[in-house]
Amino acid sequence: MSDYTKQNLKADVENAAPKFGMPEELEARFGRRALGGESLGLSYMKLAPNFRVPFGHKHSAQEEVYVLVSGSARIKLDDEIVELQPWDAVRIGKGTMRNMEAGPDGVEYIAFGAGTDPRDAEMEQGWWSD
Repeated sequence: MSDYTKQNLKADVENAAPKFGMPEELEARFGRRALGGESLGLSYMKLAPNFRVPFGHKHSAQEEVYVLVSGSARIKLDDEIVELQPWDAVRIGKGTMRNMEAGPDGVEYIAFGAGTDPRDAEMEQGWWSD
């Protein structure tokens, strides 16, 4: 028998943003548990037009890849800001602080992570301010 799990990230995985007190402009669906991931993480994120995530975050023991699916965005990586468009993929190394800001049409992206501890995150409120 094959070893796999199939879940629809939008229909089968709960939007966890309200549970964590996040604004309604942010939708966050974390698929690691729903898919039975042991050393991988997979999340669907949707940001309303021109919305900036209210905190930056970094991981000490995992890297991530973000793949923009629709819309446009800017991502701040430490002190650098990078423009993103659909199907751009950006790898983010361990220890790099990051934050995402949606463009005028909003943004949808998938975040892939590699690591065994889903709690490996350091967050800083208001990290990206103009």
